[in-house]
Amino acid sequence: MMFMEISFSPLWLSLKLAVFTTIILCVLGLPLVYALHFKINQHLLKTIIKSLVSLPLVLPPTVLGYYLLVALNPDSFLGTIFEKVFDIRLVFSFSGILIGSVIFSLPFMVNPILSAIEHLPSYFKDAAYTMGKSSWVTFLRVMLPNVKASVVVGVTMSFAHTIGEFGVILMIGGNIPEETRVASIAIYNEVEMLNYANANIYSVILLVFSLTALVLINFFYAEKNTSAL
Repeated sequence: MMFMEISFSPLWLSLKLAVFTTIILCVLGLPLVYALHFKINQHLLKTIIKSLVSLPLVLPPTVLGYYLLVALNPDSFLGTIFEKVFDIRLVFSFSGILIGSVIFSLPFMVNPILSAIEHLPSYFKDAAYTMGKSSWVTFLRVMLPNVKASVVVGVTMSFAHTIGEFGVILMIGGNIPEETRVASIAIYNEVEMLNYANANIYSVILLVFSLTALVLINFFYAEKNTSAL
């Protein structure tokens, strides 16, 4: 009977957000890793870009959410363009929390892959160049396959991190049922209404999911290390 009182919409919305965020991060993150490793040679510029990518790791989610709210509101430059040209309202909408989730989870995709590629022996790159391969082909066909464990970690951590995100989504999207009320916000909403039993059910589901993701990552690494021996 307790499960009948639970709306599964927040769980579905969290899953949808995590899937879309992860796909976008793959599309944007891999070219960014390529650019940082192959194209951006100026040390100061590379350091600044790396710092900006990693900023969500140390910046309070509410601070990032506030600045995104300011940048994406209907009176802002970006908000006006999206609303007038594409008829898309960015704040308090799924589109807005998707943008926020992509920015907030970007370091979880980029950092492990970039770190792994930077620690690859130089002969991988040298051998590919000797065979006449371009830097992009070298990145896709030589370097990425040799850091596939880090790619899996980046994808899994980005997905899992988005599932549990709260602060940024609350600031940009609010608490709108069927639109922006993801599972983490549903937990907050249930606690606010003193519905602790319902909050517990949502929390257990997220806990099991997060633990499963970590077990899969560790299992993948263990399998990789065993096969390497």
